[in-house]
Amino acid sequence: MTHGSVVRVADVMEPDHVVIEGTATVAEALEVLRNRKTPFLIVAKRHEDDEFGVVMVSDIAKQVLARNRSPERTNVYEIMSKPALSVKPNMDIRYCARLFDRFGISAAPVLDGDSIKGIVTYDQLVLKGFAGPT
Repeated sequence: MTHGSVVRVADVMEPDHVVIEGTATVAEALEVLRNRKTPFLIVAKRHEDDEFGVVMVSDIAKQVLARNRSPERTNVYEIMSKPALSVKPNMDIRYCARLFDRFGISAAPVLDGDSIKGIVTYDQLVLKGFAGPT
C-alpha cells in the first residue's frame, strides 16, 4: 500500500462465504466450519425486516465448549451475535481496521445493501491490503 492510494474492502475481501440458518445446531455449524475452512458463518435473516447474525469459532468455544453444553442440542441462534456488524465493499481498509479495533471484532460480512458480497478479516486487511489490490 503506497502513501495516498486507497485500498478498498472489495479489493481484499473473500467473496466465498457461508450462510447458515439460525435453527441449525452448533454441531452442524462446526461441520460447515471444518469443511469450508472459514473463520465464521453468516446467520440468515428469518424475514425481510430481520438482520444478519454471525457465529465464530470463538463463540462456540466460549458459549458451548467452556460451558459444557452439547453441540448437538445447542442452536446457532442461541450463541450468535446479532445484528452483525458489517462493512461496505467501498470502505477504505484503514477505516475497516479501525472499526474492527473499536468494536473488538476480527471479521465481518461485507454487505452492499441487503446483498452479501463476501467476508473480510484482519488477516485479509493486513496481508492483502499492504500488497495492494489483487
